[in-house]
Amino acid sequence: MVKVKFLGHAAFLIEGSKKILVDPFLTGNPKAAAKPEELEADLILVTHAHGDHIGDAVAIAQRTGAKIVAMYDVANYLVENNSGITTIGMNYGPTKVDGVKIVQVPAWHSSSDGKYSIGNACGYIIEIDGVKIYHAGDTFVFSDMALFNELYGPIDVALLPIGGHFTMGPREAAKAVELLKPRKVIPMHYNTWPPIAQDPEEFKRLVGDKAEVVILEPGESLEL
Repeated sequence: MVKVKFLGHAAFLIEGSKKILVDPFLTGNPKAAAKPEELEADLILVTHAHGDHIGDAVAIAQRTGAKIVAMYDVANYLVENNSGITTIGMNYGPTKVDGVKIVQVPAWHSSSDGKYSIGNACGYIIEIDGVKIYHAGDTFVFSDMALFNELYGPIDVALLPIGGHFTMGPREAAKAVELLKPRKVIPMHYNTWPPIAQDPEEFKRLVGDKAEVVILEPGESLEL
């Protein structure tokens, strides 16, 4: 069994034979369902350098010894500016880390520390214990998402932003579902702040019967 727990905004904890955190933005997150010191991890995946995605990755890695996987430039930036962490820098493509299959895939978004551009944004297709999970990171919809399904599918669950303003809104995310063809989809990156306020039920209506939409409140989980 693999459990996918929504921690708020774009942060998730994936629990199976390994514990994987993705974009652990908790400190300063008004929707956070956990504190950084409450979480354990073996791997931490970071989609891009914005603070609401790198979040508490470094602090958790320093405390737990978890390896941080990120775009090569982001990984170098983190290890050069912080002690006591191990990073694995990669670029778009497949790899395997501690028995977990990871494909880093493109995302259409910026990536910076607030001042300087750092690397490119990405998403991840994670295969753990036979379950395939796609975390889109921050992105707009693009037609190459169909390749993710063709090359790495079938995707068991897709974690897709629906907030608009910085990412896809519900309409675009519903189109992404059509391209990705996942069994289930969990909306994320919405209602954290006013600019990304959305009704997830509208997204569910737009998706229709293309996939099962699972709307999670922060702290809730989906078992696969």
